[in-house]
Amino acid sequence: MDQQKTKKIAFLGAGNMSEAIIKGILTAALFPAKDIIAADISNERLLILAERYAIQSARSNQEAAQMGNIIIIGVKPSIVEPLLDQVGPFLKGKLVISVAAGVPILRLMEKLNSSASVIRVMPNAAALVLAGAAVLSLGDNVTPAQLEDARSIFGAIGKTWVLEESLLDAVTGLSGSGPAFVMVMIEAMAQGGVQCGLPNETALALATQTVFGAGKWLLESQEHPARLKDFVASPGGTTIAGLSQLETHGVRSAFIAAVEAATKRSKELGLKKQ
Repeated sequence: MDQQKTKKIAFLGAGNMSEAIIKGILTAALFPAKDIIAADISNERLLILAERYAIQSARSNQEAAQMGNIIIIGVKPSIVEPLLDQVGPFLKGKLVISVAAGVPILRLMEKLNSSASVIRVMPNAAALVLAGAAVLSLGDNVTPAQLEDARSIFGAIGKTWVLEESLLDAVTGLSGSGPAFVMVMIEAMAQGGVQCGLPNETALALATQTVFGAGKWLLESQEHPARLKDFVASPGGTTIAGLSQLETHGVRSAFIAAVEAATKRSKELGLKKQ
């Protein structure tokens, strides 16, 4: 990222996702703490962030919007439009990044009178441990330099992809909702271990580490998951016996259906906000 002395980043809304981004930015040394500004309806929340990260607190959204060159919209979707009514005049020519689910770029641009560059981002909860997945969709005014800034910011909390906005509902269904699906899988694997005699804490730790390790193995090998599955599953062995049961009970189909259902619901919620 081009770290000009005048470049500052302002967070309008200081919830968990904003905190994750702030943590990532500081860990990656993208901005010094003095150039990070946060505004929030809760003064207590601002005090917590100032104490943890030594960032600046703004007295209002308008003040934060004036101070920042890059603006992160981190409020609930229902609050986005009233917020933009407040701060729109201060965002001319600035990069505005929204992580509010279901609020389309066109609606954001209309509120800003097309005077800002808008990027809509769908991150996920794993950003809280700097291992997130974030997909970026670009408005018409976004420059290559602004995209680079946005990818640096979200790259500090995980991995990033750039896709058309029409695919964000599918992204929501897969990576947005996905951490919860994986938690169910870990919980079920641990329960299986307990039923086979393992202590509760050991079973949960083993299941968690197994899922973490499998994901890391897949990412670093860049192999197809089917190839790694076959690597573990010896003919006539324990793994193939377990895989047979997963197929019998429709686990694969259940995960596909879960992503499809979450995607459908994301589309429904998006239509309600339009």
